[in-house]
Amino acid sequence: MHKSVIYPSVIERVEQRRGGLRVFDRLISKRTAHVVVDLQNGFMAPGAVAEIPEAREIVPTVNRISEAVRDAGGLVVYIQNTLDEEAIRTWSTYLDHFCSPSRRQRMIEAFTPGAEGHELWSGLDVRAEDLKVRKRRFGAFVQGSSDLHAILQRRGADTLIITGTASQVCCESTARDAMMLNYKVFFVADGNATFTDEEHNATLSAMGYTFCDVIDSAALIDLIRQDVALAVAVA
Repeated sequence: MHKSVIYPSVIERVEQRRGGLRVFDRLISKRTAHVVVDLQNGFMAPGAVAEIPEAREIVPTVNRISEAVRDAGGLVVYIQNTLDEEAIRTWSTYLDHFCSPSRRQRMIEAFTPGAEGHELWSGLDVRAEDLKVRKRRFGAFVQGSSDLHAILQRRGADTLIITGTASQVCCESTARDAMMLNYKVFFVADGNATFTDEEHNATLSAMGYTFCDVIDSAALIDLIRQDVALAVAVA
């Protein structure tokens, strides 16, 4: 697991700007979606083209959050990185210039729908009521990527929990855009993973500074339970 730290200089500036690091003191579970980003074989399996070993370590945490969200009446959404014909045609800048020719081919082969690499990691506790959404860019909300925003709006979601991989790429991109679409966003420190602690903590610091409430899974699950208890008390 990553040794998660937000840079002290960032914490100091945040405290000056808004009085403390944490942003939201509660959430409404029935308006909350747990967005699990790219925990697929192509990122998770040993020897896979885009393997991130640390991502295997967060799976139990991701499953605990999903269970808590479901039990409280929220939604769980699994995002799948997808390189289909549309992605290849419309995202040539990335595929042609940020990948070597051999890696480009391997990535397409791994993340084409129907390929083993495109499938969700077997350790995830995926239930029948959960949703699966394909995305064609790093961030799930950018134009041309997916219909996630429309799905969440139809479900009445206004709060998102972000977990998955890679912290500083698809998870960060999705979280940034979500906040600017006016979602309340929780970015889970021990529920996201990438290659190194340095890269992970740079993302936590950026997210905590302006975009998200950076929180650990235990504190997040406590918030969910508090909301459930409050709903019972006022029923």
